[in-house]
Amino acid sequence: MTAVAIDFGTSNTVVCILDPATQKPRTLTFDSLSRRFELGNQHVAVIPTLIFLDQSGEVSIGDRVRTQRLGFAQPARFFQNFKRDIVADFQPPPRLVDGQTYTAEAIAEQFLQIIWQQIQQQVQPSQVILSVPVGAFEKYLDWFRDVSIRLDFPKVQLVDESTAAALGYAAKRPGSLALVVDFGGGTLDLSLVRTAKADAQKSILKAEVLAKSDAYVGGVDVDIWIVEAYLRQAGHSRSSVGELGWQNLLEIAEKLKIRLSSATIAKESWFDDERFIAHELSLTRDQLETLLEEHQLLEQVRQALDEVLAISLGKGISKTQIDLVLLVGGSCLIPAVQQILLSYFGKQRVKLHKPFEAIAHGALALTQLSEVDDYLHHSYAIRLWEPFSQTYSFYPLFEKGSVYPCKGSEPLTLQVASEGQCEIRLDIGEVAETLQAEVVYDKLGRMTSSELNRLEDFRSLNSNGETVCVAHLDPPGQVGIDRITVDFEVNRDRVLIATVRDLLTNKLLVEQAAIAKLR
Repeated sequence: MTAVAIDFGTSNTVVCILDPATQKPRTLTFDSLSRRFELGNQHVAVIPTLIFLDQSGEVSIGDRVRTQRLGFAQPARFFQNFKRDIVADFQPPPRLVDGQTYTAEAIAEQFLQIIWQQIQQQVQPSQVILSVPVGAFEKYLDWFRDVSIRLDFPKVQLVDESTAAALGYAAKRPGSLALVVDFGGGTLDLSLVRTAKADAQKSILKAEVLAKSDAYVGGVDVDIWIVEAYLRQAGHSRSSVGELGWQNLLEIAEKLKIRLSSATIAKESWFDDERFIAHELSLTRDQLETLLEEHQLLEQVRQALDEVLAISLGKGISKTQIDLVLLVGGSCLIPAVQQILLSYFGKQRVKLHKPFEAIAHGALALTQLSEVDDYLHHSYAIRLWEPFSQTYSFYPLFEKGSVYPCKGSEPLTLQVASEGQCEIRLDIGEVAETLQAEVVYDKLGRMTSSELNRLEDFRSLNSNGETVCVAHLDPPGQVGIDRITVDFEVNRDRVLIATVRDLLTNKLLVEQAAIAKLR
C-alpha cells in the first residue's frame, strides 16, 4: 500500500509518500513546480501555492509562476492565497477571466488537480491523507471531500494540520505530550496530542487529542502590514502604486521578513518604471516586532497559547508536563514568535526541526496508528429567532471539547411556529469564538488605539445556509402544543444523528438519521 500526504498550504504545498523500502516519509519533487529551500544542511522542496491562467488556456502552478513572474505581467490572471479565501467565512467575489468566472474553490481545485496528475506520474497511491486547518468550518471540509471525489482520489483520510505534525514527531515517543504550533501563511493552529501504545503485543500507537486552539492570522498578513507601513511613511497609497506595484511591494516585504529571521536589518529597493517611482524599503527586526505588536499578532499568539494551556489544565495536564513544543510553518521562523514560545516553555522543549515538511510527514504517521481519540473543536447549537427581542438565541447541543461518540443530555421538545405547519425545520450550526484586531491611526500615521475583540460566530452546517428538516407532520401541527421530541448524538465518524418521535401519534418519524458531518 502506498500512502501519499498532501499538505495544501496558503503559501506552500508539500507532497510526500511513505517510502515502501524504508517506511520513512519522502518528500516528492516536481520539475518546474517545486521550489527548493536550504535550511541548515537540509534541502526542502515545496510547491508555491500559486496559479496563473494563460490566454491560450494553459494553466501554470507552483514555482514556474514565481520564477517567471507571470503574475506581474498580467495580475488579473494570477491567483494566490486562495486556500485562505476558502477557509474564511466571507470570500472575495469571483474573478472574471476570458468571460469565465473563477471562485477560490474553482482555482484551488485546478491547483490540486495538476498536483494529483504529477503525483500519478511518479507513484500510484492507494491512500490519500489530506491535512486541514484546526479551525476549518464544515463548508471547507465538505469542499475538500467533494474535490476528492471529483478528482477520483483513492481512500481518503482527513486530519487537522496540527495533529498531523504532532503525530509525526511524537510517534517515536509513545506516551509523550507534544504541542504543535503550526503558524503558516494563513492561520495559526495549535494542537496538544498524547500518544500511547494501544496493544502491548504490537508496535501500534493510539493518539489522543487533548486540546486545540487557533487564530485566523498568518504570514500573508505580516507582508501586507509591512507594505502598508511603508506606504504610510512614504506618503503613498495602494491606489497610487497600482495593483502591479502592490504585488511587487508584497514580494519585497516577504523577502525582508525572511531575511530578518537571521539578520537584524534588511533592505530592498525597486524602481517602478511605469510610474517612475523609486521604492527603498528598510526594516529592522525591532521595527518588525513593533509592527506585529501594533496589529495584535503577538497578542493573538499569546491568547491561543493561553487557551490551549487552559484546556489542558482542565484535563489535569500542566504546562510543565508538555514534553515537546514543535514549531511548524514559515511564520514560526519570525524571531518574535519564537521568543514567545521560548518564554513559555524554555529552550530545551522548543524545536524547529522541519517548518515546511512536518505536517505532510506527520500525516503519514496515521497509517501506523490503530486509533485516534478526538473531540469536537467547535460547539454546536440550534439558532432560534426571538420575535419579541428581534435577536437570535442559541439552544446548545454539544459543547466544544466533547469527546465523541456522545449523546445529548436530554431530548429536545419542539412545537410548530404557525398553525397548520406540516414540517419542522431547524437551523443547526457551529458556534465559535473569533478574535478581531482593530487598529486606528492618526493623520501622521501613528497608532492611536488597538483593541483585540472576541466575537461569537455562528455558521450553519449547510453550506447554502438552509435549515434542516427534521420532521414531516401528519396531521399538521397546532400552535402551543408540544409535537415532537428529538434526540441528538454524534457517532464515531463525527456525524450528527437525530431520532425524532411524534408526541401526537406516538410514531417514530426518524430513527438515527444523519444530519451533517461535524468538526
